[in-house]
Amino acid sequence: MADKLGGARVMAWGVALWSLATLLTPWAANHSSATLLVVRAIFGLAEGVAFPSMNILLSRWFPIHERARAVGISMAGFQLGNVLGLCLTPVLMSLVGISGPFLLFASLGILWLLAWVYGVANDPTQSPFISNLELQLIQAGKFVDSSSQSNGKNIPLPLGILLSKKPFWAILIANFTNNWGYFVLLSWMPIYFKTVLNVNLKEAAWFSAIPWGVMAVSSFVAGSASDYLTKSGYSLIYVRKMMQSIGFIGPGLSLLCLNYAKSPGVASIILTIGLSLSSFSQAGYFLNIQDIAPHSAGLIHGITNAAGTVAAIISTIGAGYFVEWLGSFRAFLTLTSMLYFTATIFYNLYATAERVV
Repeated sequence: MADKLGGARVMAWGVALWSLATLLTPWAANHSSATLLVVRAIFGLAEGVAFPSMNILLSRWFPIHERARAVGISMAGFQLGNVLGLCLTPVLMSLVGISGPFLLFASLGILWLLAWVYGVANDPTQSPFISNLELQLIQAGKFVDSSSQSNGKNIPLPLGILLSKKPFWAILIANFTNNWGYFVLLSWMPIYFKTVLNVNLKEAAWFSAIPWGVMAVSSFVAGSASDYLTKSGYSLIYVRKMMQSIGFIGPGLSLLCLNYAKSPGVASIILTIGLSLSSFSQAGYFLNIQDIAPHSAGLIHGITNAAGTVAAIISTIGAGYFVEWLGSFRAFLTLTSMLYFTATIFYNLYATAERVV
């Protein structure tokens, strides 16, 4: 949809639907379990458009030497949203009740949507707010002609051809691994602080939020470093592989160290370092999608992100079973570290910055 209709339009519909689903969640929970599941399913379907739409928009709006920084800034907002959610949710629940967070976040989504519809176009050529000079700079900074994206006439991409390309699998496995580790940390860290380090739930939210706040800064740093190396003459694939290696080896080592943390402060520092380094993946596999398939970035991001979402489901459920079975987080954290290291090797062997489809 993002490839065909444009990222701005698809993103707008996604935000509208997930904001509505968020608003209806407390009502659905009071109505019945079946209604709640339907509303949450709509929420998930709507949120699924975010990253493919963002990827398409960034590939159209930014020259290649500015793209990593643009991703870094965009993802910083993503991380700050995690901080906001982790910090405000327990406070709002204690002050307003369980419906408080849902009302606030739905309202923020609607306000954001109003500004987005007015100010954002699918392509810089369609924007009334851009000068001819800026448009020329954007177009001159692209390695490939994106005119087929701009006019919406996409060449169909046979799935069999895509699945035969090793660089595609390198990105898919990287996305799978990234989401596996990311959602384990997002879903389980408050419980980790509560059960392992005996921190109460409200304090656990603050300890869990600190790494995400620092990650917002590191996202910008990673993007800026990637763009600097690209402009300095380093090959694109060298930069992509370097960023991806940092983004996986860093959190993999951090999770191993977390097994030996004895205090909330030490654990929070280790998590902060690991998550900060994981943000370098945004300048690795995330941008690599635009390299290998400039005219089908939305489709490929959708497929690989679907694999990442499966990883998130398996890892969050799997963490629960491991903790219940073994009585600790250690085995699962070690497993996740090994997955990070294996994915790093695979990506470095098979990733490319050349167009393959």
